[in-house]
Amino acid sequence: MNFDNDEEAIGFLTRLLERLQQADIKALGSININIYKEGSQHVDRVENQYIYGSLTPSLTSGPSPTGEGSVKDEGSLPAPLASDKAMALWEKVQAAGYVDANYQPLISRTQSALLADAMAERLGIREKWKVFETLWNRKNMYRDYYQALGQQKTLIFQDELKKVLA
Repeated sequence: MNFDNDEEAIGFLTRLLERLQQADIKALGSININIYKEGSQHVDRVENQYIYGSLTPSLTSGPSPTGEGSVKDEGSLPAPLASDKAMALWEKVQAAGYVDANYQPLISRTQSALLADAMAERLGIREKWKVFETLWNRKNMYRDYYQALGQQKTLIFQDELKKVLA
């Protein structure tokens, strides 16, 4: 509803509340009335918000206007994923188009979980889900992994991964 002035809005709300009281409706919760001025912005509901410094996706990430790729920040990777062996794997999966220059996946959640599993196995990472969930700002990657195991395309992707990571 749009009102010409604040007095109209307050009058409307007063009448509305009076009618609700007259109707003697037993509410099981509370009534929330949100009033926004024209041109204002609001967020209705935010479940979770995670911000992890330089790993937060950016609208300006990717290749620069000169055509050069963005600079890798090895300090932003968790220690198990920043070793020389890990960096060699990152280069391979970047070349295959599985992750971007910021090590963020460009493939589906299920394929990302398979990639995390394969990389963790080659790097000897025991807490693979914790490490990759932190890097990729995800939860419950183990569920994505087990969902992937039930998909027909998984075997094909796992074969591709073996070739890429060889």
